[in-house]
Amino acid sequence: MEASIPEVRHVEAEPGVRLAVRIDGAAGTEGVPTVVFSNSLAADMGMWDEVAARLAPHARLVRYDTRGHGRSDAPAGPYSLALLAADLAAVMDAAGIHRAVICGLSLGAFTGMRLAIDAPERVAGLVLANTAASFPPAAMWRDRARAARADGLAPLVAPTLERWFTPAFRAARPERVAQIGAAIGAVSGEGYASCCEVLASEDILAELGAVACPTRVIVGRHDPSTPPARGEEIAAAIAGADVCAVEGAHLSAVEAGDAFADAVLDLLRRAGPGRTRNKTQETEPKEERP
Repeated sequence: MEASIPEVRHVEAEPGVRLAVRIDGAAGTEGVPTVVFSNSLAADMGMWDEVAARLAPHARLVRYDTRGHGRSDAPAGPYSLALLAADLAAVMDAAGIHRAVICGLSLGAFTGMRLAIDAPERVAGLVLANTAASFPPAAMWRDRARAARADGLAPLVAPTLERWFTPAFRAARPERVAQIGAAIGAVSGEGYASCCEVLASEDILAELGAVACPTRVIVGRHDPSTPPARGEEIAAAIAGADVCAVEGAHLSAVEAGDAFADAVLDLLRRAGPGRTRNKTQETEPKEERP
C-alpha cells in the first residue's frame, strides 16, 4: 500500500492572509531536528520533493508556499523581505516550532537570512541555496513585475525553465521539468510581481555579519541566475559559513536532489535539533478555517 500524502493545511499569517503548509518526515522522536523549507520565486513547495524524500527518515519537515505562490493567498503588494520573514515565523508558530534549521532557495534563502538577522533565537542553522544578498539590476525585476501583472506568468515559463535547469536535465527528466513549469504558470501574477519588487529593493549584505548560526551555502556550478560567486559572497560575510557546490543550474534542489540532501544532513549534524515551544503541542499546524 502506498504511503498517504500529508494533507496541506492553511494557517493565518496575518488577518485575511492564509499560507499553505505541509508537515511530514520523522516526527515524534526526541532529538529529531526540524527543517523548514522556503521556496524560490515562481515555485511552490513541490520543488522540495526530491530533498524531502531523502530527509524524511532523519528530520521533521515543514514546507509552505510563500505568500503569493502555490496554494497560499496572494494579497496585493507591496511586500517586503521583513514581511516574508514574518510569514516564515508565523508558519513556525502555527506548527509549534520555536527553533529550526531554515532551508531556502533563491527568494526562500533571502527570507531565511532576514529571519536569522531579525530573530536569531528562531534559527538553529541556515541552508542558503542558489541565492544572493542582493539581486541587481532593480529595473529587470520591476519590468518582470509589470509584465506579470499585465499578462500573468505563462510567457515566463519557458525562459524560466531554461535558466533553472541544465539542457542535460531538461532532456533526461522532461516530466519533472513539466511539473515545475506547471507550478510556475499557476503562480499569481500579483504575488509574483510583489515578490519581484522585494528582490528589486532589498540588500542585506552589510547585515550578514550578525548571523551566528551554522550556515551552509549551496551553489549550482551551472547557475546563470545566482552564479557561485554570489554564494561565496554570502559565505564570506557569515562567520564559519561554508560553500558546497553541486552539479546543476538554479533549481538545484530538484536537479541535484541527492547532493543537496547530503549537504543539508551535514548541516543538521552541526546545528543540532530544533525545539518546539511545548513538548505536548501537536505537530500539525493550527488550521485557520474560513
